[in-house]
Amino acid sequence: MATLHIEHPITDYPTWRAAFDGLADARRQNGVMSERVTQPVDDPRYIVVDLDFATAEQAASFLRFLEARVWASSTSAPALAGRPRTAILQPAPTAAG
Repeated sequence: MATLHIEHPITDYPTWRAAFDGLADARRQNGVMSERVTQPVDDPRYIVVDLDFATAEQAASFLRFLEARVWASSTSAPALAGRPRTAILQPAPTAAG
């Protein structure tokens, strides 16, 4: 499993959420198995999204889609305020016993 971790500032949550919800089919069609949206308790203008995929390659492919087709346009990402920080994460190995 791999997780595409995304964090970025937003202008307002309702606008951001509407745009995020509008991409539900794209997420599903590109292999997103589960998603989590969180915010810092002290910053309503910041968002953290974790999207889980079966493979790191799927996560990387979806990141390229976001960069080229979503974040590049203020119409597609109306509440994006600043450049998203991203990382593709995988489970860390367990300690050898």
